[in-house]
Amino acid sequence: MLSNNDILKKLRVAHKLRDDDIINILKLVDFEITKGALGDMFRSEDHANYQEAGDQILRNFLNGLIIHLRGPRPDKR
Repeated sequence: MLSNNDILKKLRVAHKLRDDDIINILKLVDFEITKGALGDMFRSEDHANYQEAGDQILRNFLNGLIIHLRGPRPDKR
């Protein structure tokens, strides 16, 4: 079974995203993260500073990625 960290890594590679790109995508949904905290999620599991990515980070990244790829939702008025 894939962890949230594995999913983030695969999406990063598939979309050729750098850490700055991921931080900017998360900002699209008003989610702030530091470059260091993001780097801790991309470390190997046996590293001392490894951090597990929670569901909130993955959910916000996916929502931000949609906005990044499609653009903002049109106003329905």
